[in-house]
Order: sequence, then C-alpha cells, then structure tokens
Amino acid sequence: MAGVVEIDTMKNYHIAFERIDPDTSRYPYCIVWTPIPVLSWLLPFIGHMGICTSSGIIRDFAGPYFVSEDNMAFGRPTKYWMLDVAKVYASGSNAWDTAVHDASEEYKNRMHNLCCDNCHSHVAMALNLMRYENKTSWNMINLCLLSLVHGKHVSCAGFLKTWLPFLMLLGIILTVALTINLR
Repeated sequence: MAGVVEIDTMKNYHIAFERIDPDTSRYPYCIVWTPIPVLSWLLPFIGHMGICTSSGIIRDFAGPYFVSEDNMAFGRPTKYWMLDVAKVYASGSNAWDTAVHDASEEYKNRMHNLCCDNCHSHVAMALNLMRYENKTSWNMINLCLLSLVHGKHVSCAGFLKTWLPFLMLLGIILTVALTINLR
C-alpha cells in the first residue's frame, strides 16, 4: 500500500511540476508575453516575448548579447500561449529544452534590434530548432499574430495591464475627435 501512495505522490508531483503557475511565473512549454510601456499602449499586439523550458523557466532575449532567465525585461508575463510538446519533431521535453538552450546561446552573441533581430526572433529560432509542428518557417510576424490569437491572459490584472492603456488612449482620441467635429 505504501508503494502505491509513493507512486501516486510522484505522479502528482510530476503533473504539478508541469502545471502553469502564474504566482511563481512557471509556464512549462509556453510562449509568454508582456507589454512594452508606450509601444504596447499604441499597438497592443506588439510586446515582449519569451519561451519557457519544460520546467517553466522563462528565457527571453532582453537586450544586446543578453538572454535573461526568469526575469523578463518588461515585467512578469501577462499572457501565455501553451504549446504541445508532442508536436516537437524529435519529441519529448529533452528536445524542447535543447532547442530553447541552443537558441538562447546563439542570441547571447547577437545585437538586439527592435525591428529585425529581437525577442520574437529568439522564440522563432527555438521553435525552428525543435521543428515545432515540423516547420522551420517560424518568424516574428507569425508569432506575433498567433500569440495574439492563441494567447491567454494570466489574470484579470494581466488583461488590464495589456489592454487598459490602449483603450484609455483610444477613448481620449475619440473624445477629442468627436469634440472637434461636433462644434
């Protein structure tokens, strides 16, 4: 009987280990996103992106020659997109972690460029290296669009942090436009 309890405990530990936990910022097999102040206020689909290991550790290309670990450049994630580890070509968490590691090592040798070689490119390289969905054509544009469509907010506060500044700015612009046109 004690053996069954231990096995069940280990199974539960393994499941809990792979569970998403926003309180501890653990997002196994996920792409995470957080808004960039001012830029995301104007264009809320543009933000800072990272990719997580099988244990949920966040890796993000945070600046020139620097890939951070569990310390995203613009704060804790507000959105996550959970991916299916079974869609990795070589399959398994080892292939996932190796691809995230190799992409991170490569980006430690690169200059950060807001328009071309950025955090989205880092995530795309990791997905290309693992051949996620048997594709090697991941790029910053399709990641931006797919994370907008498939991303889930971590909480109500995450939703507000993402959309409230944009909606307030839009409200101000509409108010000014209506005021000017209705005179």
